Amino acid sequence: MIIGMTARDSIRRMDAAQDATLLHTVADGVATVVISHPAKRNAMTAAMWRALPELLAGLADDPAVRTLVLTGAGATFCAGADISSLTRGTGNTGNAGDSGADDPRELAVAAEEALAAFPKPTLAAVRGFCVGGGSQLAAACDLRFAEEGASFGVTPSRLGIVYPASSTRRLAGLVGPAWAKYLLFSAELIGAETALRAGFLNELLPAGQLDKRVAEFTRILASRSQLTQAAAKEFADGRTDRDAYWADRAAGSEDTAEGVAAFLERRAPRFTWTP
Repeated sequence: MIIGMTARDSIRRMDAAQDATLLHTVADGVATVVISHPAKRNAMTAAMWRALPELLAGLADDPAVRTLVLTGAGATFCAGADISSLTRGTGNTGNAGDSGADDPRELAVAAEEALAAFPKPTLAAVRGFCVGGGSQLAAACDLRFAEEGASFGVTPSRLGIVYPASSTRRLAGLVGPAWAKYLLFSAELIGAETALRAGFLNELLPAGQLDKRVAEFTRILASRSQLTQAAAKEFADGRTDRDAYWADRAAGSEDTAEGVAAFLERRAPRFTWTP
């Protein structure tokens, strides 16, 4: 037991740690990863940061997965990193499963990069708070849909933390340098309408419509050519040295012939290329 804590406090803390987890399902070509830490508005513990790259690697290798949705449990996407991990300066947050010498900020960057590198389309479905590490994860997705009432913020200046260079570049790539500086300098939260106007969001949905729209759009993504999507993802993310690689993949694929045949025959295509 931690000195100064009652038995009830200790049990409550252990229960909160056990509730901090990443859930996932796969159905109809869509993998859904849910950030779940209800005691702290889905804040990411060190153990959760550490688990995300391994989870994503398994889903990337699953041929049943054609696209991935990242969301939060309940009415919040993610309120950031569990601040208790930062007070210790290591990956040890004092929670069960969080032991280790990893710097939580390095774990967050590793998780962000694993999400950005996921070889299939990714979509963040956002309700409520999407702040700090939550915004970091949302920015690492290819697309971001949100429900009205969501709030966004990048808050390291409240804590005196240097935001990672890779995360800063990714944010600036989404919203431009001026908006990136506004968010990073001020740590102020912005509403969903402002986030849409700034370019952080792709779509903003009325209350109660987010799940329906995400399901509809991911069905569209799952029906499209993964060859086209994988190449477009690399090119859009700045990989300019892979033209020959993707030309070879296209030459060896039947997706183009199938797409043309399906169009002429007025039927849904059956694309077979996989990353």
